[in-house]
Amino acid sequence: MTDHQHAATGPGPVSAPEGATAPPPEPADESGRFRRDRRHQLLGGVCAGLGRQCDMDPVIFRITLAVLSATGGIGLIFYGFAWLFVPYEDEDENGIRRLLTGRVDGHTLTAVLFALVGCGVFLTMLSNDGVLSFAVILSLLLAGAGYWSRRRGAPSPDHITAQAVADAPPEPQAPPAPSAFPSWWRDPIVKDGTHVGGTGYLWGPRDSRDMDIAAAVDVSLDPRPGTRGIVYAPLHRPAKPRGPRGTGGWIFLLALLAGGLGTGLTWEGHPLGTSLQTGLACALAVFGIGVAVSAFLGRTGAGSIVLAVVTASLLAGSAALPKDIGTDWTRTTWEPASVAQIRPAYELGAGEGELDLSAIRVPEDRTVSTRVDVGLGRIHVIVPRDVTVRLSVDVGVGDIQLPGDRRKDVDVAPGKHKEVALEPPAGVEEAGTLDLDLQVGAGQAEVSRAAS
Repeated sequence: MTDHQHAATGPGPVSAPEGATAPPPEPADESGRFRRDRRHQLLGGVCAGLGRQCDMDPVIFRITLAVLSATGGIGLIFYGFAWLFVPYEDEDENGIRRLLTGRVDGHTLTAVLFALVGCGVFLTMLSNDGVLSFAVILSLLLAGAGYWSRRRGAPSPDHITAQAVADAPPEPQAPPAPSAFPSWWRDPIVKDGTHVGGTGYLWGPRDSRDMDIAAAVDVSLDPRPGTRGIVYAPLHRPAKPRGPRGTGGWIFLLALLAGGLGTGLTWEGHPLGTSLQTGLACALAVFGIGVAVSAFLGRTGAGSIVLAVVTASLLAGSAALPKDIGTDWTRTTWEPASVAQIRPAYELGAGEGELDLSAIRVPEDRTVSTRVDVGLGRIHVIVPRDVTVRLSVDVGVGDIQLPGDRRKDVDVAPGKHKEVALEPPAGVEEAGTLDLDLQVGAGQAEVSRAAS
């Protein structure tokens, strides 16, 4: 149990020192449902509410969620959605309801950003089974510890008492205190100056929150001099202080600078996907820090949230790029003169490549194999006229051109795959066999025969 709970369940009442005021009791949810804690919150009150709900130190939840946030984004996803869907202990309306009804504040937008960033980090970690396994195991351990801590001191249910409480009539409650100035139609003026009972009115004008005329002008008939005709100065409402200036422009400029810097530093020595992920992650971090700071300052622009969502979407998309796509667009030609000069594999990050095999002569009883990998771009393979080609082509997004296809017939589609055997033209003496494997991430793969 926490310290304040030990103090609340001590052996007897403890008197406060003379002149000191006892702190008010903490509000508790009698239904036992999970609520966020406003008094002990550091950010959104989720970990403090979990600590009170499970009778554990909130620091345990804070450290665990921080580890889960860094090892797969699960902590950010849980914290963001709990911040949105779980209200405070003294409220009945959660953040998602305020968001859907248009009453958006900085804390709600921060919760949305937490959930989006967590989803982006989770998508980038899908291929890392070890990290995700660790995150799942740690989540299950924390859930089990919370369940055990909550059930260890729970008393056995008393069915007789529960039934008696359910059958008891509701306790009478005092009428609500009026929150407005008295209204003339509720308390009408009576000739003898007395009034007993209700007025009987079921409708009437709204309560006036302005100062009564009698409070501004003295209309009494007091014969004492100096008391009649005194006009009091009208009530001046203080001018509203000017709110903080918007920070959306500065956040956008800093995010643009951070994204360009992160991409530029990793452009030369890393693939295109890694470089884009670094730049977008830096930009998203700036958006997150900026939105969090502006949320607590009371001024968060919708543009920053939209840009953060777009950046998170681009980050998730860049994680799906093939790792072999480079950052240099090059034009390469390979022209082996004999079978011995054919390499087992040819690689091209981004650009246009041509593999010219028209000069080689494959013996009739021999099979030659080679492979070409292209991340982004176009590969054109020219095969000898007299060989039999066993072809396997995989294109992530793009088009495949084979001998006999029309040049203008371009069909770009995702996930294209073909396995065909290309026989030599009629009347040509057959030679050996060429096994050709083409892998293109995005672009076009073309195979043609030499003219002679």
